[in-house]
Amino acid sequence: MGRFAELQHRLFAENSRALLIVFQGMDASGKDSMIRHVTTGLNPAGVRVHAYGVPTQDDLDQSYFQRHWRDLPSQGYIGVHNRSHYEEVVVTRVHPSLLKLRGFDVAHIDDSFWQDRFEDIKSFERHLTRQGHTTILKFFLHVSREEQLKRLVQRLDDPEKNWKFEMSDVRERLYWDDYQFAYEQAIAATSTEAAPWFVIPADQKRFARLAVAEIVVDRLEQMDPRFPDAELNLEKARHALLRTAGRQKT
Repeated sequence: MGRFAELQHRLFAENSRALLIVFQGMDASGKDSMIRHVTTGLNPAGVRVHAYGVPTQDDLDQSYFQRHWRDLPSQGYIGVHNRSHYEEVVVTRVHPSLLKLRGFDVAHIDDSFWQDRFEDIKSFERHLTRQGHTTILKFFLHVSREEQLKRLVQRLDDPEKNWKFEMSDVRERLYWDDYQFAYEQAIAATSTEAAPWFVIPADQKRFARLAVAEIVVDRLEQMDPRFPDAELNLEKARHALLRTAGRQKT
């Protein structure tokens, strides 16, 4: 992770580009621990992590891109989004009734609706990358159904993890196949050269973490952030600084 920290330091100093990292995955796929591991050792001043839950009424009254747009990383920063705008083509596809909250007539939702949303997402991401300031990496942590069950049971058995368990975890497992289909469709339709998807086998956390870290570092290497050139005369500044030795303002 030392190389990652070095590249982040250069990105922060360069202050002209940003990196956006998106994590998606089923419940208990390891998104939280992945983010904690990947960001360990980085300068927290240059990292912004955002986790997205159920949209508020204010969120529902606006474009579903709005809250994610608001949290995009500024130049020089690395932004990490735990869940993202992709929830609007995954969760809502599994549970179309949620679209009523945005004022849609669910009876008229068909495949063209989802294709239009995929195009909107690609346009949104294309806009970000076309400006030349933001690089996007998207990771889907692919956990097996058996491993997910094991991890959810661990949440019940470990008092320190009880707080993570919700009854919705049980209900959503019943829609496993629907979620797999929704993710397959979304990933296939929105993985582009500018904003690629990486499907990471996540049953073995150590392997998943190494894979993600390697991809992120490789992309930062390609970005090759540079320290900016000094805008002052270094020797003149050094001379002026040394002249202050032992002197105090009176």
